[in-house]
Amino acid sequence: MKKILFWTSNLLFFVIAGSYLTMIPVRAYIDPSAVTYVIQAVAGVVIAIGACLTIFRHRIIAFFKKDKDVEKKEVHFIDEEDSSDDTEKVDKEQ
Repeated sequence: MKKILFWTSNLLFFVIAGSYLTMIPVRAYIDPSAVTYVIQAVAGVVIAIGACLTIFRHRIIAFFKKDKDVEKKEVHFIDEEDSSDDTEKVDKEQ
């Protein structure tokens, strides 16, 4: 364990020291709107990946679920012309 800690600390030291030794001074300006754009792009990618993982997780769980005879939820919407309450059906089994 001490060897791993020793090699990790040495590697970290040389990476940081090397990055400071090879730095080139740059006169540049990053506009705050550019940083905001990058943050929005990263957030969009993270949200999209999370949505995809959630969808595939639900599909995988449904595939391996033992009780496959359970029907999906059934929802009927009421038209404006039809105002009867018995047209909206929601399966209570969740």
